[in-house]
This record gives sequence, structure tokens and C-alpha cells, in this order.
Amino acid sequence: MQDYNTIIGSIQMRLNGCQTRSVMDRYKIGSGTLNLIMSRYHANGIPIEELRMMAPKEVENLFYPQKNLQRKDVPLPDFQYYYDRIHAPGSRMNISFCWLDYKEKNPDGYEKSQFYEYFNRFIAENYGGQKVSMAVNRIPGEKMYIDWVGDQPELLTDTETGEIKKVHIFATTLGVSSLIYAEAFPNEKLPCFIEGCAHAVSFYGAVTKYFVPDNLRTAVTKHTKDELILQSTFADLEDFYETIVLPPPARKPKGKPTVENHVRYLEIHLVEKLKEKMYVSFEDLNAEIKKIVAVLNKRSFQGKDFSRQDAFEKYDKPCMKPLPGGCYTACDYKAFLKVPNNYHIEYDGHYYSVLYSYCGKPAILKATASEIRICDQYNRLICTHKRSYREFPLYITVDEHMPPEHLYYKEVNSKDGNYYRRWASAIGPAMSELIDRLLKSSKHEEQSYNACAGILHKVKTIPKGAAEEVARKCIEINSCKYFTFKQMLKKIDVKELPEHSPGTLPNHENIRGKDYYK
Repeated sequence: MQDYNTIIGSIQMRLNGCQTRSVMDRYKIGSGTLNLIMSRYHANGIPIEELRMMAPKEVENLFYPQKNLQRKDVPLPDFQYYYDRIHAPGSRMNISFCWLDYKEKNPDGYEKSQFYEYFNRFIAENYGGQKVSMAVNRIPGEKMYIDWVGDQPELLTDTETGEIKKVHIFATTLGVSSLIYAEAFPNEKLPCFIEGCAHAVSFYGAVTKYFVPDNLRTAVTKHTKDELILQSTFADLEDFYETIVLPPPARKPKGKPTVENHVRYLEIHLVEKLKEKMYVSFEDLNAEIKKIVAVLNKRSFQGKDFSRQDAFEKYDKPCMKPLPGGCYTACDYKAFLKVPNNYHIEYDGHYYSVLYSYCGKPAILKATASEIRICDQYNRLICTHKRSYREFPLYITVDEHMPPEHLYYKEVNSKDGNYYRRWASAIGPAMSELIDRLLKSSKHEEQSYNACAGILHKVKTIPKGAAEEVARKCIEINSCKYFTFKQMLKKIDVKELPEHSPGTLPNHENIRGKDYYK
């Protein structure tokens, strides 16, 4: 038995003059099946246009009557017995367990699918199988429904290899007007999904209050009755458009019947139309999709004198928010389970720093052409960097991200001899000479930087005069070393030495001195 799409598509291709082999390759059927479909089409005498208007199940039954299907001459199971067991108080039995129990007792009995079919018929006939549906008042401009069309037709031909490739059709619709947007992509991965959402919003020219995607891994990381966690990329899209992402309940397709109905509608009225041609690029394919969808949106509803486009202009668009300024820029995302101990995370051969306290915690890196943004596991911004394209340096570090001890060593290692000479000259001539001799005492000046830093840091807390006195003594004994300076500093009484070195201020009768103010 063939499904509706195969029956209608095969007939349409043959009526369009397509070769038998092309039809067989497209729908993966044999010549016998194709001949059977065409013979029954001619025997029924119903035009293809009327067949398209019929319900899919009705068409399938017309070409493959139920009486022709092979059935087992096996008595039906005792469905009342199984129904009572399933609905007994405290029972955890389900239909799958019932079939296993039946099969154990009747090894030659019905297989699972047939058992399920007859059991559902029994329930419908005896207990009312139809479930009632809740009427929903849809609010204009409130929701944009998002999904992928289930059918993945082979429409794209590789011009180099001749290979026919499948395409994936992204679709959105609005709650009240049902205005459709559709676009073909090579896959259903995150970049295509985000691009499709951004293009859909641009197509509508406005933003709804809610985005309602299916519970796809591209949009939703976790969705239970207790918790909703959006994929970080989709959360950024939500922030940019100032909307709310509100997926339907998990495993509840009736939570989004609007887009489900339109997905089925597009499988018939869009996909089948696209199958009439072959395309060599996504540009050509999407141009054709745009034309077909435009016709569908302008086609009047059955029994109505207005179209989706009319309803959109009248009801949805006036209630939607205007587009934000600028265009949404898709980022390249990279997730890290733990920030390394060196508090730098890698992207494109470079390493970007985060605050050292985030070591060992999860992080998300978002890269654009010009910027690197790093967020925590809750998608809250930690820091930003300008993206580096230079070969060196590999490590892009912000001083504020470093722990104090690392910052100290960085400062020490980043200074040169002139820096230490300038620092020493601010204390006095003796200290300046001491540091100069110390720098020249090594074969390479860089080898003396640590000693210079050690001396100059030690004199920060003592008067300049004391520092000058100790420096002079080191020069007198011709031992300009850190160890000598340290030992000399221990031997002197800092309190007895003048605050400034002698001669730093001239003696003058107008200089009162510190004792004047006692």
C-alpha cells in the first residue's frame, strides 16, 4: 500500500510527461506499483484536481481498498479483558504489555501494529474514542509558530557529481492569520534554524510577543513540566528581538496545532509542487518557494472571501511590535565544561582570559567577526574581548582577570632598565647610581631586573633619606647587590636618619622646618 504523496505525485509526474524511470527513482517504487497506480487512476476516472481536494486517507482507500489487504484468519483478542485490566484502580499496565501477554498466549496471533489497530477500534466503538478538544481564542500578533516540514524531498542536484540531495524546509506561521513563511536549508542544525527565524521575522516585518518552536535540540536544551532551559543561541535571539520563547509542552503535538496543520498543508501544496522540477542551487529553490508561498498566502480560505495576507494586514501586524534597529548577527558558539586553571579559553588558535575565580566552572564563548563574548553557564555576560587575527600574541589577557600574584610577576617582567632608573631617580642620586651599577653588573641587563625590583619595593615604606643613606654605603664598599642592600638596611636605625637626604632642600631663613608646627 502506498501513501497519499506517492499516489498523487506519481500520477502528476506521469501526466506531466515525466519518464517512468524518473517517477520510480523519485518515489522509490517499482514499475509494477507505478503501473498499478496509473491503471487504477484511469479506471476510477477521477481527475487529479479532484483527487487533490480529497482527504489523503480517502485517496489511499480508493487506490488500495481495505478488502484487498491480506488479513489473518485469527479470532480477535478479548479486548474487554485487556481494557478492564488497563483501567483497573492502581494498574500500571499499558497496551504494549497487553500485546506481549496476548502474543505469549497466542504465538500465531496478530502482530503489534494490527493488535493496536483493532484495540483502538474497540475503544472507539465501545467507549468513545474521540477526544474532545479545547477551543482556544487566539490573540492577534501574539505567537509565531516555528517548525521543520517533516518531508525531506530530494530536490537539489549537484552540478559536479550529479548527486540528488535532500533539502530541509523551515516553516513558520502566525496564530490568527496563519500567514506562512518557508525556506529551504541543507540541514536542520542550529545556524540554519537561527537564520530561518531571523529571515521569518524580516518577512513579517514585525515581532510577535512569543516565539513557539518545537522542542528541537536546536532551540531547547531541557523542557520538562518543572524546568525550561533554552539553548544559549536561541536565548540571545530572544534578547535581541525582546520576545519570549515559549515551547509547547514536551511530547504534546497538540500544543502547537497551528504549525502542525500548516506543516501537513505545506507537505501537500508546497513540497508536491516543488517536486515537479529539479534545482541546482538553494538560491533557485528558495526563489521558487517564495513564489509558491506567495500564492498560498494570497489564496482565499475555503468558504471565505479573504486570504492569509488579508488577515495578516488586518489583524496580526497592527498588534505586533516593530523590528529592533539593526540586524541580528549570528555568533559562532563554543561551550566549555570547565574553564582551565590558566583562566584562558581557546577559540580559533587564540586564548582569551576570564576572571580567575571562574576556573573550573562552565562557560560559553560567542564569537563574531570582531568580538569575543564570554558568558557563564546561565548565559550571563562575564567579559568581552576584541577578536584577534594576529599570529601573536596567542594569549589575550586583561590585567583585571589576573590574581594579584600573577599581576605582580607580569609587572616585573614587563619593565626594562630605563623603568628602574626612572624609579630610582625619584628617590635620590645615590639610589639612582646604585640601580645603574646593579643593571650594568650583569652580562645581560635583564638578569638584574628582579634585584632592582626587590630593592625599590623595599624602600617604599621608609623615608627617602634612609634609602639614600643605605644606597651610599653600598656604593662606598662597592657592593651594589640586593643582598648587600638588604643587610645594610637591617643594621641602620631608620628613625635616627633624616626623612630626606642631606642637601635635598637648601637652608634658608624662610624655611620653617617641621619643628615649627609642634
